[in-house]
Amino acid sequence: MFILKRQDVEITSITHPKRDQKIPILNYQGQTFRLINVFKAEQAEEARAFWRDLTDNHGKACVLLEEPDRYSVWGKIRLDQLASEDSKEDETVTYACIQGCLLLVQAVYFDVEDLLGNRQAKSFQKDFSKVLKGKNFPDIDSADTIKALLTDDPLTKLQLPSWREVHLYTLLQEVHRLGEEYFGNSNFAEGIDEILEPMANPERTQFMAWLNQFPEGKKWAVK
Repeated sequence: MFILKRQDVEITSITHPKRDQKIPILNYQGQTFRLINVFKAEQAEEARAFWRDLTDNHGKACVLLEEPDRYSVWGKIRLDQLASEDSKEDETVTYACIQGCLLLVQAVYFDVEDLLGNRQAKSFQKDFSKVLKGKNFPDIDSADTIKALLTDDPLTKLQLPSWREVHLYTLLQEVHRLGEEYFGNSNFAEGIDEILEPMANPERTQFMAWLNQFPEGKKWAVK
């Protein structure tokens, strides 16, 4: 939607109506935007690709803010509807969506471990960690937490992170990219029905419907 400089906008913060936390708000020409993601100065191409994907493929009204030391992406929001917007998004990204995404991620990780060996599995874990930290995923506070995402059962054992829909877009996109790098093609983690078999039928149906809504998901849904 817009690519702006710091001098073009005003950035303030408000208190979330339902949570005890401050939310950064970008103001531009009477419109308000909420922070979605932050990138380092050297991640200019990644920031633009992330912004362009949200605007072109997902129909999101977004601002890409260019600053000397970082790039940030902001999504349009009406402040008087902040609580309801959050509720709507929380309904969209259910536990089933997070569980399903983690099952797909783990399938790639276990394929790397089984087919390419322990050394490559450790390398994948490091690359996965770089993705989560580089994209500023919440609830990622230690190496053990990241390893648990790759190894603990998300249906029973794992405490699920509080990720938003935009985090799941990024997760599926980046892990698919890693899979192609490790295997040299996109024929990894085949058989999505088998991967998702542990999920209860209603949650599996819900996740598949969500997965088929956007390009990153369709890369997996055709497996």
